[in-house]
Amino acid sequence: MAELRAAVSRLRRELAAHPAELPDRAIAEDELAALAAMADHGGLETSRLRRSLLLIAGSIGSVSALRDGLARVRAAVDLFGGPPRR
Repeated sequence: MAELRAAVSRLRRELAAHPAELPDRAIAEDELAALAAMADHGGLETSRLRRSLLLIAGSIGSVSALRDGLARVRAAVDLFGGPPRR
C-alpha cells in the first residue's frame, strides 16, 4: 500500500506541475485520485487498479516528462498481482 500511495502522490504532483495543456489531464487526475482513495481505504481490487492504470497511461503516456512517475505507479500496481493472463 505504501508503494502505491507514494507513487500516486508523486505522479499527481508531477502532473500538477506539468505546464503543457494535456487534453486528457482531467481523466488522469480523476484516476489518480481514485487510486489514492483505494490505497487509503484498502479497497484494492486488482482489475480496478489495472483499469485506472490503463486510463492514466492512455491519458499521459506520451508525455516523456511524466514517464518515470507513470512507471512507478505501474510497478506499484504490479505488486498487487501481475497482468491478467490471456
